[in-house]
Amino acid sequence: MNKPRILFMGTPAFAVPALQGLVRGGWPVIGVVTQPDRPQGRGQTLAPPPVKTAAEVLGIPVLQPGNVRHPDFLETFRTLAPDLVIVAAFGQILPAEIIHSPKEGCINIHPSLLPKYRGAAPIQQALICGEAMTGVTIMRMDEGVDSGDILLQEETPIGPEETFGELHDRLANMGAELLLIALAMLLTGTLLPRPQDHSLATAAPRIGREECRIRWEKDCREIVSLIRGLSPVPCAHTLLGGKQLRIFTAAAETVPVTEAPGTVMGEAAGTLRVAAGGGYVLLKEVQLEGKKRMAIRDFLRGCPVAPGRILG
Repeated sequence: MNKPRILFMGTPAFAVPALQGLVRGGWPVIGVVTQPDRPQGRGQTLAPPPVKTAAEVLGIPVLQPGNVRHPDFLETFRTLAPDLVIVAAFGQILPAEIIHSPKEGCINIHPSLLPKYRGAAPIQQALICGEAMTGVTIMRMDEGVDSGDILLQEETPIGPEETFGELHDRLANMGAELLLIALAMLLTGTLLPRPQDHSLATAAPRIGREECRIRWEKDCREIVSLIRGLSPVPCAHTLLGGKQLRIFTAAAETVPVTEAPGTVMGEAAGTLRVAAGGGYVLLKEVQLEGKKRMAIRDFLRGCPVAPGRILG
């Protein structure tokens, strides 16, 4: 079997290692489909998605349809006539034609051990839920949400202090490597799909702003899992003096607590202790609205927080 002509569909940084790996491996990528440029930053200037930037460096033609279901794009898709579509965090729901018409189908790289954590935020949800293990799944896409047959899976332990940003980068590289293994097996006819057990499926919907707010009455370990799962973006936050205080790293201290949730206890060993359910949350890195991200010691030099103050 000859190597299939691939149309790659992806948008954020998670998809970049897979695209680069395909090119390094000599796979014929005939085009890249990614989301349109979006306004970013305070100036709201248009910025290209990471996959577009990577594709341009690699010399691959880029398409940026606002809607992949639009007849104009579907006509372009028919003209390209890819043998295989590879999807990695593209960000739009694909129509049946894109999923089913390529000779070798449509393959997706998903950063969880499916059927766990189907949806837009699998890495964040695994951390928020306190999982000790996660991984990457290469799956054949169907018209459901991450419900297609599993082609390959690889698991990995989650580090005790690993954040979303760190785990995201690891899984992106794992996914790129596992994809190449899957494609090699596709060529030899040894890639055998297996259905997911839908009764074991769990959801990982997109994280909303309200879900990023720390509720100090919750168990301190749950709060730290939330902080890890949202760091560095979209970032867990609380209020300090009416301003948003974003928290990037923290630890949990499980001891009896008598203070009200959110009560600041003072600085201890380079952290700021805050009362929570079942113990204390030890803040390590924070960013006050309008300021830079910094270690808690540096933050407290410029913004002292008196013991007894309530966050939130």
